[in-house]
Amino acid sequence: MQIAASLVAIILLALPAATPRAPRGGWVSLFDGKDLSGWTVNGTEKWDVEDGTIVGESTTGHYGYLTTDKMYRDFKLRLKFKPEAKGNSGVFIRSRITGNDPDHGPDIEGMQIEVDPTPGKHTGGLYESGGRAWVIQPTAEGERALKPDTWNELEITAQGSHIVTRLNGVQIVDYHDPTPRFTDGVIGLQLHTGGGVKMRWKDIEIQELR
Repeated sequence: MQIAASLVAIILLALPAATPRAPRGGWVSLFDGKDLSGWTVNGTEKWDVEDGTIVGESTTGHYGYLTTDKMYRDFKLRLKFKPEAKGNSGVFIRSRITGNDPDHGPDIEGMQIEVDPTPGKHTGGLYESGGRAWVIQPTAEGERALKPDTWNELEITAQGSHIVTRLNGVQIVDYHDPTPRFTDGVIGLQLHTGGGVKMRWKDIEIQELR
């Protein structure tokens, strides 16, 4: 028996090691740092790639959106943003472009995670466009999490009716939506109407949840 066991051990050692499989549900980059492949520009505002980042900048002062070509339902999303002007922005999830207003730019509906360059202006809070407007705003601690004029890391988890946001490691909202209206759609970066917006984005990654 000992001889047989030894032979089995020798045979197993001689076999090539199995190639590790990539974990299911791993992180996928939505931006390659080179161009806007996989994204659609909506409106007349300027979206460009510069030094490995996406730069969104007001040109006509209308709303502008850069949206993913793919739709998503349940996921974790993480990205970094850097405000370079005072204008307001945001990250839309489970959203749809519904039309275009000649005076204001594209219309959108869905849940927005607020991104504002000014501390105390609710970055990381939830605003429902085409619906309830403000759904939940940050706590007092959350309002202090924004870093003006430098890179910030935003994390968003959307699973069913549960949405959690974190800004620079600080939990901003943990919200169970009693009346969810939008369950899937595109992810979008926003330039708010009114002009004066310049926002830089990078390291945009998503992990779909099953």
